[in-house]
Amino acid sequence: MKHDVQFTVPKRDLGKADVLFDVKIEGEKIGTLGVSKGSLVWYPKNNSYGHKANWIEFDRIMQQQPLAEKR
Repeated sequence: MKHDVQFTVPKRDLGKADVLFDVKIEGEKIGTLGVSKGSLVWYPKNNSYGHKANWIEFDRIMQQQPLAEKR
């Protein structure tokens, strides 16, 4: 399954405006990920409100996932 991810980088310091990643599966948008200095917000498709996690919460969530990628 192919995932398309596009992003928009604002012309400001990170933290004042999110970097936005539009995430699509097979051409259909499933949501937008907003990344800022203080947090991440996942906006599901067709929603104005998103699921927010600060970086410590995000680390905790990801630590629960099995290791799968080598840097």
